[in-house]
Amino acid sequence: MRIECIAIGTELLTTRRLDTNSVWLGERLADLGLGFHRKTAVGDSREDLGGLLREALDRSDLILTTGGLGPTFDDFTKELFAEILGVDLVEDAQSRADMLAFYEARKRVPPQVNFKQALIPVGAEPLRNPVGTAPGVWWQDPPGHPGARIVMMPGVPREMKRMWEEHVAPRLAVLAGKAVHTLRMVVSGVPESNLDERTREARERHAHLEWTILASLTQVELLARGSDPAQLAAAQADFEAVLGPDLACVGASNLEDAVLDGLRAKGQTLAAAESMTGGLLASRLTAIPGASQVFLGGATAYTLGAKAALLGLDSAWLATVGTVSEPCAKALAEAARQRLGSTWGLGICGNAGPDAEGDAPVGAVFIAIAGPGGTLVKPHRMGGDRVEVQLRTTALALDLLRRAVAAGTASR
Repeated sequence: MRIECIAIGTELLTTRRLDTNSVWLGERLADLGLGFHRKTAVGDSREDLGGLLREALDRSDLILTTGGLGPTFDDFTKELFAEILGVDLVEDAQSRADMLAFYEARKRVPPQVNFKQALIPVGAEPLRNPVGTAPGVWWQDPPGHPGARIVMMPGVPREMKRMWEEHVAPRLAVLAGKAVHTLRMVVSGVPESNLDERTREARERHAHLEWTILASLTQVELLARGSDPAQLAAAQADFEAVLGPDLACVGASNLEDAVLDGLRAKGQTLAAAESMTGGLLASRLTAIPGASQVFLGGATAYTLGAKAALLGLDSAWLATVGTVSEPCAKALAEAARQRLGSTWGLGICGNAGPDAEGDAPVGAVFIAIAGPGGTLVKPHRMGGDRVEVQLRTTALALDLLRRAVAAGTASR
């Protein structure tokens, strides 16, 4: 099946907004044993979009579109498809009723222009939108293209995802036949190239599976796909033996999930004091529902004065040892732990750039973990720009904490 994705919206052609929808859809298609042969982003131009839709109808069996289903002047995906295929648009009663209910629940009156969204091409089927006002469209065997399927979905990611899960994926699963399952293993503290070499023998033992290695600024993922869950389970067991504590988590979880799960399993708690990362580590943890069970809170002690006022550190002493130093990181971790009464305290200081800070070069980072058995301080030198240094630092800090919680002590 030749599958094409068209992401619609002029904003996707600039650096202000990324097309994350097609990436997400690609992952979900892979779970069905399917994949894109082409994906394109196109702006809100009738000429450009019309030409692209005509080409897609000639070359693809399944066309997935995201965007252009809203009520405004630059939303015309349905209109162009209907025009190209020579059919009218008619109002769907259920879509109109869903829209009215959406606004009534919010005690609002829908603008008249919104009812444009309830128009559906003749011969197509509306897909209900449980979290928005724009229905999607499932169009099987459109005129002149027997065997083809067109699926139009909203561009708003949460609306698109719900529509896919509730209406589109079940239909495609029937077409795809045998389901494809994915084993996802998140590895931390190991560079991608080292991981490739280290796992080569295990991957060769399970060569019947499809393997992928994905590296990001914060972790490395090993993905295996196959139709037999037992084969994936066998591969997981082998990789757990090969990777040991470097395997942070399996499944949909990430490094921050692994930290919270480890703390929760032991009935322990965490407090953090961040300087250079500006609260980014706390943000990563608190983005996960239920984090408050183990993460008590923290301080963004960005300046010398904040370190003194929020954590009680001595300003004169800090001026002597430096705010980018091992003693400072150690004091931050211990003060956070003492002030909030947590099992573990985590302290981060450093220089993310772009300029040197006193004697501290750009990329100098100190991470401290205070807990049972004492306080561990790790110095590092990070590469990359300011944002990259901050992201890499939070990942390294979370990984150090994950390992310390698993070992039961930070003194090593």
